[in-house]
Amino acid sequence: FLIDFDAADQMVRAGAPEKAAWGIALGLTVTLVWLYLEILRLLSYFNND
Repeated sequence: FLIDFDAADQMVRAGAPEKAAWGIALGLTVTLVWLYLEILRLLSYFNND
């Protein structure tokens, strides 16, 4: 997860074009959605009593 933020920071510092910014934003969004779903799945294990 932190690797995505590091990659985004490095690309911004390198002066990446605007199209690259959309790719970075998509990658961060996908990572956040995946993390949210995994947390929900983990919570469902505890609520399955």
